[in-house]
Amino acid sequence: MAKERGRPRTSTVLWDGVQRLLAEAGDDAGAARSVVDLGGGTGGLAVRVAALGHRVVVVDPSPDALAALERRTAEAGLSDRVRSVQGDAAELSSLLPAGSADVLLCHGVLEVVDDPAAALRAAHATLRPGGRLSLLVAQWPATVLARVLAGQLPQALHALSDAGHRWGGTDPLRRRFDRASATELAEAAGFTVTEVEGTRTFSEMVPATCAEAEDGAALLRELEARAARSPELLALAGHLHLHARR
Repeated sequence: MAKERGRPRTSTVLWDGVQRLLAEAGDDAGAARSVVDLGGGTGGLAVRVAALGHRVVVVDPSPDALAALERRTAEAGLSDRVRSVQGDAAELSSLLPAGSADVLLCHGVLEVVDDPAAALRAAHATLRPGGRLSLLVAQWPATVLARVLAGQLPQALHALSDAGHRWGGTDPLRRRFDRASATELAEAAGFTVTEVEGTRTFSEMVPATCAEAEDGAALLRELEARAARSPELLALAGHLHLHARR
């Protein structure tokens, strides 16, 4: 379940969505949640969630990533709230008790696993009834557009016509999704999708000098926030964040 190198950092839109799901996952919005971060790697998101007071189990197949996670949590003083478990998405049901999680984070996982449907079924079993799923997937229309804008027309055409929407043989992802395919997959696993947001709609298109400037960064954040729920712009988002309920 190796992740794509250079995986995008957690966007403001995504982080806000994760926090809403954490608040929705119980009657008391301020209570600590039991969170599973499937494929959480070195813990960039897990540490942020733990810092809010929640308990997080990071499941990842890479021992190196989990070692880095343990160092990061120790430095942040959060070792008592973050636990690491080595394993793959396919093994989730044997790694954690059924119904043990209030929230499950599944970010950048379905693009690389052998069986996305099986991974979501395992996630469904790990969540308690009423628990929440945070599902982040790469979206293929944005990949086609990005390749066109970069002048890589053969790769754009390949991504448009390939069954998994890969742009070529060296593409680090095995597949990409759109709103319909991601929603169908989640619902087939037993989830009810309650919201779909687009993330990183413009971030990959903006020149670095503009995004790094203080004014430019603030405007970009506002653009991303407004585009996140726009039906017209959703197809342009680099990633889709699906909120779902077990």
